[in-house]
Amino acid sequence: MNAWRAFPPFSPARIKSFSILGLMFVTPLWASDLVKTIEYTKPSIVGVGTVQRTRSPPVSILGTGFVLDDGFHVITSAHVIPEVLDVANKESYTVITGKGKEPELRNAIIVDVDKEHDLALLKISGPALPAMKIGDASAVREGQTLIFTGFPIGMILGFYPVTHRAMVSSITPIVLPAHNSRQLNAKLIGQLQKSAYAVFQLDGTAYPGSSGSPLYDPATGLVYGVVNMVFVKGKKEAALSNPSGITYAIPGNYILELLRRKQ
Repeated sequence: MNAWRAFPPFSPARIKSFSILGLMFVTPLWASDLVKTIEYTKPSIVGVGTVQRTRSPPVSILGTGFVLDDGFHVITSAHVIPEVLDVANKESYTVITGKGKEPELRNAIIVDVDKEHDLALLKISGPALPAMKIGDASAVREGQTLIFTGFPIGMILGFYPVTHRAMVSSITPIVLPAHNSRQLNAKLIGQLQKSAYAVFQLDGTAYPGSSGSPLYDPATGLVYGVVNMVFVKGKKEAALSNPSGITYAIPGNYILELLRRKQ
């Protein structure tokens, strides 16, 4: 007997029923992993900015950061950190933790800055916070789906981190300008002929406040990069009113190099 004919052929209706059953079993499991990963990750996400008691409002969130290493260190984008503080009026760096409308402020100091890769390492006061783990960025492939969590519009609605999904559209060379890494325009794209390193191009929408957000695996929570900038169509205000949906992230191997330098 022909073994291939020992089983009755599937009708289109049966194939459809099996497809539906497959989705019933696969989709909820994937969604469940994502929900758990985000829930586990959020305590490690912090706001990064400055505080000045005589200012209104006293706290200014300039970007996002995330906790790693021993729970006392925070990674963010270097362009998020002001190079000059109003020391005369007691302005200082701060990291904001917690959740909701009553976040906790932690004093922060700059440990090291990597301007070439637009990364900054901070150390915070107070008890240790839950830390994220760094994955192998060289293992990331085009077409892979990752997520990033941060504060795209600051604290306008309270201290609530927001998570976005993004596919790695390309792994491409890029040049980061020293003083204007929030956006990438046609002029800067022309600089790609110069010495460059590879970054992740994402099809997710990020905003200025998303700078410094961790780019991580939705299943494991491992960090593969740091959200750095968004492609802007027209003037920089267009990043909010008419986002391009093209975002760039710095690979996480440069985070490891920065951490090694603090040893």
